[in-house]
Amino acid sequence: MATIAPKDGPPEVVNARRTESLDAPHILNLVQDSTKTLFGRVNVVDVIEKAVLAVTLCNDREEILGHAAFFDYPNTDVDSATWETWFQETYGDQPSNALNSLFMHYFVAKPEYAHGCAREIIRTAFNAVPDLHFLFLLVPMGAYPDSSLDEIFKQMDKKEGSSGASKGAVFVCHRHNHVPVLHVRKARVEDHDDLTPIFNRQSDMLKMTYGDYFLAELIEAQDDHMHCLVAEVDGSAIGFMSISNDVNADLLNKCFELGALHGLRKPHPSDQVSPPETPPPEAPTEEERPGSKMSEKSSSSINSKAEQTDGQMDERKPGSQASSGQNSRAGSMSGDPPKVQSKLSDAQLTGASLLSDGEQMEEVARDAEDRESQISSRKSSIKEEAVQSRLGSPPPFTPMRTQKRFVPTYNGPLNAFSIQLFCIDERYEMRSGDFLATCFSLFPDLNFCVITVPHLVPEFPLLQRFMRVTPRCPSTLPQELYVFYKAGLLKDFKVRPACTKDTAGVENLVRSIHLNENILKDLQQFNKARRDEDGTEIQAFVAECQGQIVGLSVIRREENIEYIRSHYNIEDFIYYNHHKREDHGHLHHFALNPIFSHLSKYFIKEIFRQGHKSCLYYPLYPSYIPKETVDKHSLVSALNDMVPVRARRQITYPLEKLGINAPSERVLKEKECYALNHINRKLVMEPKVTINARIVVVGASDVGISLLEALAYCPHLRFNNLTLISPHGMPGEMPPDELRDQMLGRSFCYDQESYAKTSLRTWVNVVVGKMTACDRKKKVVVVNGNTLVPYDHLVMCMGQQYQVPAPTEADIDMGTTNSELPNSPDRRYLKPQPKNLFTVNDEYDAAVALYWLENYFLKSNRKAIVYGCTLDAYCCVQTLIAMGIPGENIQLVEPPSIYQSTCFNDPKIDDAVKQALVSSGVQVHSGYILAHWNDGDDVSEITSASFTSSKTPLTLECGVFFAYYKRAVDTDAFKAINDACLVYDGKLVIDAAFHTNDVSVRGAGTITKYQRKYHAEQWSHANFNSKEVGVHLATEMLRLFDPTLDQQTAPPEESLNLIPIYRNPKIQGGILPGCYYYLHVAKPGLDVPLATQKEQPDYGKEYLTGSPGGKPDYFRIHINQYNNVETLTCLTKQAFPCENFICLYGLHERFLNNMVSRFNEKLIPDFYEFFRETWCLALYHDRFSDFRDEVRELLVTSPGVGMDSIEDKVREVVDEDVPMNDAQKKQLLEIYASSGSKRAVETRLLSFLSYNYYHLPMYAKPGMV
Repeated sequence: MATIAPKDGPPEVVNARRTESLDAPHILNLVQDSTKTLFGRVNVVDVIEKAVLAVTLCNDREEILGHAAFFDYPNTDVDSATWETWFQETYGDQPSNALNSLFMHYFVAKPEYAHGCAREIIRTAFNAVPDLHFLFLLVPMGAYPDSSLDEIFKQMDKKEGSSGASKGAVFVCHRHNHVPVLHVRKARVEDHDDLTPIFNRQSDMLKMTYGDYFLAELIEAQDDHMHCLVAEVDGSAIGFMSISNDVNADLLNKCFELGALHGLRKPHPSDQVSPPETPPPEAPTEEERPGSKMSEKSSSSINSKAEQTDGQMDERKPGSQASSGQNSRAGSMSGDPPKVQSKLSDAQLTGASLLSDGEQMEEVARDAEDRESQISSRKSSIKEEAVQSRLGSPPPFTPMRTQKRFVPTYNGPLNAFSIQLFCIDERYEMRSGDFLATCFSLFPDLNFCVITVPHLVPEFPLLQRFMRVTPRCPSTLPQELYVFYKAGLLKDFKVRPACTKDTAGVENLVRSIHLNENILKDLQQFNKARRDEDGTEIQAFVAECQGQIVGLSVIRREENIEYIRSHYNIEDFIYYNHHKREDHGHLHHFALNPIFSHLSKYFIKEIFRQGHKSCLYYPLYPSYIPKETVDKHSLVSALNDMVPVRARRQITYPLEKLGINAPSERVLKEKECYALNHINRKLVMEPKVTINARIVVVGASDVGISLLEALAYCPHLRFNNLTLISPHGMPGEMPPDELRDQMLGRSFCYDQESYAKTSLRTWVNVVVGKMTACDRKKKVVVVNGNTLVPYDHLVMCMGQQYQVPAPTEADIDMGTTNSELPNSPDRRYLKPQPKNLFTVNDEYDAAVALYWLENYFLKSNRKAIVYGCTLDAYCCVQTLIAMGIPGENIQLVEPPSIYQSTCFNDPKIDDAVKQALVSSGVQVHSGYILAHWNDGDDVSEITSASFTSSKTPLTLECGVFFAYYKRAVDTDAFKAINDACLVYDGKLVIDAAFHTNDVSVRGAGTITKYQRKYHAEQWSHANFNSKEVGVHLATEMLRLFDPTLDQQTAPPEESLNLIPIYRNPKIQGGILPGCYYYLHVAKPGLDVPLATQKEQPDYGKEYLTGSPGGKPDYFRIHINQYNNVETLTCLTKQAFPCENFICLYGLHERFLNNMVSRFNEKLIPDFYEFFRETWCLALYHDRFSDFRDEVRELLVTSPGVGMDSIEDKVREVVDEDVPMNDAQKKQLLEIYASSGSKRAVETRLLSFLSYNYYHLPMYAKPGMV
C-alpha cells in the first residue's frame, strides 16, 4: 500500500499488483496521444502477455490508475538475443547486463496521478526484482518522455563514434535513487532502541523468554564465533541479523540430504561418502503379509554398484507392454519391499562441482542420481513376494526394523555458519539478501550459510535466495533447512548458446545425472547441425560463472502444440492466439548447479530471450511408458519453477459420421499419456508462495487424491510437504490392464489415463503402509507400527474397504436359520486371513488376485465363490468369466440386502443381470449368510464354505473365495482413531468444514459422518461425488495458506448448523455378467427405491428406449420437474462413450435438441443413436459448462445503470405459484429480443464455437453457407 497525491484533489491509497489480461480495456482508457508518440501503436494484450514484469496500480475501488510493462530487451529493431552487444557499441562499457536490467515498453496513468504512479511503479519494480539495478526507456527520434517519466529517467550519453542505430535515445533509471541497496554494518548496543519496535511488531516470544533487553545483551556478547549485523537507512537500524559458526552439522546431515554439499564440511581423507556393500539378507522367521513391511529408499542409500545392478535389472525386465495379460501381471512383480517414495520435484540435479577457495569440491551427488534412477526405472509396483507371501512361502527380505539406512560420514572441518536470529522492517524485506555479503566477510573461511525455520513459518524474502534442502525420508526434525553457498553472491552469471568447447564442462556438470548420455548426445547434435535428423530445431544454452559451466538446457521447437492446446488447459496461463507457433518450445534437459538454484528462473528467462521463445513445456511420463519415449527427457531441476497444467476431458467423436468434418489428425492422434508442466514469460518473475506445512493425507481414496490434486495444482502455491500414506502407494502406477480394471466398478472420478496426466508423484511424497496409531500430542502418525510420519495438518480419508467376513459359526447340522444366528455376520474377523480368500479394494488387490488365479487356479477345476451383492461382486463374476473360468465353476452367494434397493435400483437391470448369470451357467444363491469355512476350525486355505438362509443351509466347494460382503472401516484405522481419542460414532465424526474434535485433524469421505447437531443422520459424504468432496476439502484448507483468500486461523462459528450440499452427480459403472456395459448417473442424495421415487409428486418423467439385450439397448433418462436431466441409466452389450453421456446430466431438455417433444413425436427410437449424432458434440465439450455460465451471467447482469436485467423482468412477469400463460411467454420473448440479450447470447455462442473450432469443426461458421 502507498499513497499518491495528485496536483489537485484528495490523495489516493493505491495497491500495486501484477497486471492481468482482463485489465487491458481499462488500460486502453488511460492511453493518450503522448503514449502513442512515445511507445507507438501497440497491442496492449500482447504487451501484457509477453512482458516479464507488468505492474498495475489500483485504488481501493479497484479503479486502475496506472500501468507499466517491462521487457528484458529494448523495443527497437535490435535482435533481442544480442542487445547487450548493441548497447556496448552504442553507449560504451556499462555495468548493465541481462541479469540486472529491464526496459520499459509501456506506461500509462491517469494524468492527475501520473507522477505518483510512475514513482510507485518504479519502486515496485525494484522491490519485486532484487537483482534489478537499471531500468531503461527507449525514446524514438522526435519524441520526449512525459514529464512524469522525465523526472525519473535521465538520458544516457552515446559513445563517441557510435552509429546511433537505435533511431532514438536511451534514458536510464538507477536503483539507488529509489530502492537503494542496504548499508549493512556491525551492530552496536545503541541500535537496541531502533530494533526493539521491529521485533515487537512481529513477535513477542523473545521478549517473553529473555526479557526486555535481550537484544542489547546479544549485541554485547559478540565474539569471533558470533556476530550481530544491522541494516541502516538514514541513520536508523531497520534490520538485524545474528550469525554464528556454532552449527550442528552432524545432526543436519542425519536429517537432510546434504551429500551434494559434502555434509557442510570440508573434504577429509577419512570421509565415508559411499555405503559398504550390503550383505545378503536373511529370511525372516515369520510370515510377512503384503503391505506390512516398509523400507526407506532415500536418495543417498544406494551406492554406484547398486545403481549399476539396478540398471542391469531394468534391461533384463520385460517391457510394460506385455503380449498377454498374464505376462503383464507376472512381469510387473518386483522384489522391492514397500518404501517411502520422495516426490520428483525434490530431486536436485547436483552433479556440478562447487567452488571452494578456487578448487573443486569432490562430487558427492549420488543421492539425486538414485532418485532419478528410481523415477525413470521401468519397474512395476506389484510384488511377486506379496503373492508368494499369501501362499505361505515368504521370500527373503530385510525387514524395516533390521534395515539401517546409510548416512554419509564427514570428518573435515566445519564449512558453514548459521543465521540464528533475523528481523527486518517489512518495507525493506525485499532487500534482505544485502546482509549475505557482509556475513561471508565475517567468516571468510566458510562457504555455506544455513538457516532453519519451523514448518509453519511462511517463507520470507530472504529464503528466496536460499536452496531448500530435501529432508531425509523419514525425518522427524520439525524444521526446514535452507542453504546459501558463497559463490551465489557472484554477479557474473551469464547465459549463452552452447558451443563445442563447452563439452568438457558439460560432461563434468551432468556426470552424476541419470540419462546424462542422452543429454550429451543432444548437445552433440546441436553443435553438429542445430537440428535433429528429422529437421526439428534444437537449441542448447549454457550458464557460465567465473569461466565454469554451471548450467545447461536443451530445448526443441514444440511440434505438437495443437495436441497440447486441445488436451491440456494451457489457456489457463496464456492467450494462445498471441503466441506464434515457433514461440513454443519443448524442454528436454535442464541442469543447474544447486548453488545457483535461486537463479533458475533467470536462466529460463534468458532461454526465452535468446531462443526467441515465449512458452516452454515439459512432460512427465508414468513409469510404465516405454523406455525409448521417457529417455528423451531428463528430470529437470527447474520443475518447481514450472506450473502443472490440468488435462482436458476429450470428446469421443463418431468419426465415421463426421468424415472430413472431424478434427485434424494433430488433435485426434493418440499419444502416450503424460503430465504437462509449463512456464512462460509472464511467470519467470512471478514468485510462488512456498508452504512448508506438513500436510499428511491418509488413504488413496478418490477424496484423498482429489484433495492432493487440488493442492498441488494451485499455480501460485508450492506445497513442499504433501505426504500420502497408503498401503499400496499412489494409484495409477501400474501398467494398464483391462482385465484388472474390470474387476471393480467405476466411480468415474479417476482412471488410469487421468492418473497418468496428473502425475501426483511429482508433488507428493508417498509412504507405503498403513496408519496404525496417531499421537495427537506429538503430531505424528505411526505407520506399520514402527515408522513415524510427523504432520501439521492430518487428513483422514481412508474410506471403507471390503473386510474379511466373519463366519457366524451357526450349526448348519441343526438347521439354523438367519434369524437364529449365534454371532453377528458384521463382527470383525481377527484370525489370520486364509490364503485363497481375496478382498479386492483397489487395482493392487485386483492384480494380486488375478496373478494368483492365472498361476494357481485356472489349471485346476475347482469352484470359485463370490460372496456379495454389490456392483463390485457382479463385476468380479464377469471378470472371472472373461478370464476363461467356466460359469459352472462360479458360485455367486448373495447375502440378504441391508438396503431398501439393490445396487442397481432398477428392476429391469436386476432381471437382465440375473438372466445373464443363469445363461452363463453361474449358480446364484440369494439370501445366504456365511456360517463356516471348512469344518469351522482355523483355516489357512478354504476348501468349502457353509451358509445359512431363512430356510435350508448350504455347503459349497471352494477353491477361491472373493469377499464383497460389506464395506467397513479398516480395523487398524479404527484402533488408531479410537486410541487417539478422536470422536468415533460408528464412523469418524466431523463438522461441516471437515474438522474432527482436533482442529489439526480433518476427515472426509466414506469413513466420516456428520455430528449429531446437524440432525442429518442419513446424510454423509458417501451420498455425494467423492471428487467434489475432495475439492471442497481443499478449498477449506487453502483458507489457511493462500494469501489471496481470506485467512482463517480457526474454525468459523456455525450459526445455522447446515451441512454442505454438493451438486456433481454420483456415478457408477462397470462391465456386468453377459458383457453388459453399465452406466448410472444420478443426482446426489439418499438411496431411495425407484418405485418410491416415482410416487413423489415432483418426480418428473422418465423416457426409455430399448430393453436390456434388445434392439435397441436399454437407455433410461429421468427428466425432473424443471425439465433438467436428473438421471441417466445405460445398459448395452456394445461399448459406448460414457464420458460423453455423463455430460448430459443437469442439462435442460431443450439443450438436447428438444428431446422431449421429439420423443413424444416418436422421432427418437434409440437414445444411443440420438446422442451419437453430430449436433450434440458441443454439449460434450469440456468448456460448454463455462459457456452456459457466461450466458447465465448475461441474463442476470443489468445492461446499464438503472436498467433491469432479463432475470428481473422475468420475476416481474412470472408469479412463482401460477404457471406462465402464452401471453406472458410472448411478452418475455419480445423483451428478450428487443433488449439485445438475444443477440448477445448468439454472439457468445458463435465465439464459443469459433474459439474451440479445433475441437468442433463440424459446426458451420457464419459465411460458410
